[in-house]
Amino acid sequence: MNKYLTILHLYPHEMNLYGDHGNILVLKRRLEWRGYEAKVVQYGPGDNQSIIDRADIIFGGGGQDSGQAGIEDDLRAISTRIKSKIKSGTPTLVVCGMYQLFGNFFRTIEGDAIDGISVFDLETVGGKDRLTGNVVAASGRFGEIIGYENHSGRTYLGADTEPLATIIKGVGNNDKDRYEGAMHKNAIGTYLHGPVLSKNPKMADFLLATAWELKYKEKLNLTKLDIDKTVEQARRIAKSRP
Repeated sequence: MNKYLTILHLYPHEMNLYGDHGNILVLKRRLEWRGYEAKVVQYGPGDNQSIIDRADIIFGGGGQDSGQAGIEDDLRAISTRIKSKIKSGTPTLVVCGMYQLFGNFFRTIEGDAIDGISVFDLETVGGKDRLTGNVVAASGRFGEIIGYENHSGRTYLGADTEPLATIIKGVGNNDKDRYEGAMHKNAIGTYLHGPVLSKNPKMADFLLATAWELKYKEKLNLTKLDIDKTVEQARRIAKSRP
């Protein structure tokens, strides 16, 4: 049997703004270009929860406040399964709205509270102004991270929560502490769209390699890809933009 990874896309219809689905495509292609297979499965409200148990990588994208409120109860219902997967090391990427819901809560600007599932120890409050623009951030694990932010929520990390990166250009989690995103075990939360993995192959390969080693107890052969020369050009252009 050919070896493969199963990528789980959480709430693809409810939480999929700004091309975040492209992160799935990046993971799938970077695996296929190396001669392996990726299987993509989707989970939506009311679906069979056992789908989650099959995931080698978990992904969730951004969504409007109404989208977050719409999945609140269902996400809470699957939270034990999600947190068990992450505790066991399953690599995970959640962007923007799903990043907020993987925290403790999101309080909208109207004062409504949407409970999260506390994968990350963080809190988000709605802001009056949107934080938008190109972002460059420094990560000890992934080097320079390039992306685009577009969010009104201000996210504040708990004292012991590891940020994904420190802002060089842009705003990030909020307009005070200069942090972007969060990490817990092999789970990554970020505000960066783009999709973020298209400009950050080190991050994409981290998710793939971690999933592969966890599943097969062997290293994934991360052969160099010609596409990454084009990615470097895209990164240089993105870094030069205001």
